Amino acid sequence: MSSEAATKTTAPPHPAGGPPAAGAPVARILLDGVRRNTRQYGMLFALGLIVLLFQIWTGGDLLLPRNVSNLVLQNSYILILAIGMMIVIVSGHIDLSVGSLMALVGGVGAVLMVEHRVAWPVAVLLTLLLGAAAGALQGFFIAYVGIPSFIVTLAGMLLFRGLTEIFLKGQTLGPFPDGLQKIANGFLPEAGPRTDYHNPTLLLGAALIAYVVYREARDRRRQREFALETLPTGLFALKVTSLAAAVLVTTLLLASYKGAPVVLLILAALLVCFGYVMRNAVIGRHVYAIGGNLAAAKLSGVKDRKVTFAVFLNMGMLAALAGLVFAARFNAASPKAGVTFELEAIAAAFIGGASMSGGVGTVLGAIVGGLVLGVLNNGMNLVGVGTDWQQVIKGLVLLAAVGFDVWNKRRAGA
Repeated sequence: MSSEAATKTTAPPHPAGGPPAAGAPVARILLDGVRRNTRQYGMLFALGLIVLLFQIWTGGDLLLPRNVSNLVLQNSYILILAIGMMIVIVSGHIDLSVGSLMALVGGVGAVLMVEHRVAWPVAVLLTLLLGAAAGALQGFFIAYVGIPSFIVTLAGMLLFRGLTEIFLKGQTLGPFPDGLQKIANGFLPEAGPRTDYHNPTLLLGAALIAYVVYREARDRRRQREFALETLPTGLFALKVTSLAAAVLVTTLLLASYKGAPVVLLILAALLVCFGYVMRNAVIGRHVYAIGGNLAAAKLSGVKDRKVTFAVFLNMGMLAALAGLVFAARFNAASPKAGVTFELEAIAAAFIGGASMSGGVGTVLGAIVGGLVLGVLNNGMNLVGVGTDWQQVIKGLVLLAAVGFDVWNKRRAGA
């Protein structure tokens, strides 16, 4: 065979990680897209499969409108913690104190509102400032003194738990004002004509679907403008359709009960705000830089100490918010509040795609990881799985998520 014939009949090899050849079958294009984006979308698929499994296993009880609302309310404080914990882990650190800080904030808030009759908006502001101050104190020792975050936050866990016992005198204190309770347990008020659904929730759901479609299309257009790798058209259409369908189903379920919980709007605002900061703001890029390669970040002019300080200040404020939501939900502050919540938040971050080495993770991933744990807890309770086996299963899920991260890194470096 001549060299010319060989040139015509032998196709060049497909470059690793690059786009498939123009004539490649659709199935192979989709398969290549899935392989390149396994880490990014794997947990979304896993969450969908877990929901489907428990929906079948519980005979349809998992996705009953009332249970979906309870699922949001029961996991709201863990999701708030998970957002902050994801940012801490991305920066290359860890925070073991958030559960104890939650309890301290709830206890101080109860003392202010119940014993001293401070107006609840003022008490909320003061306790958020307390959480920010506690986070800033830990951030100072970590960033400027140079003590490892594990040690500082372990000390903080003991310190905050002890202060909680002192403030509450070992007793449970309540009840909280109605206004604060509505933030943790309330729903959006109804408006508009009488229908079988909650009208404001339907409007919010429609707006969210439009935003999701717009943002995905915008991001894809920008990636192409900068010649970055994009999902194949079929996989992109499947992704957008799946996201829109998930939002639609959730909207209809919530709207057929009492509507969207108030705390869900708080979570949505946090997701949008911190998602934007981590994707687009300078400080978000700096967080990824110091977590991914601290030495290179310093050489690039990143002020790593200020960034680390800000990360822990932010974590303290989010822990305070989660503590207020938790205390208001149960209408009482307890010295034992928040026990092991730091572990739940850390697990949610790792299940949602954070890397042990730092520099990897997204705010949305933290929410997905928290929802995976929340659906597991709720589903296993519905089918009557004991708490002992629940801990075993959640431990295996966490191990599998971290093992997947290690395997994915090795595959990428191969």
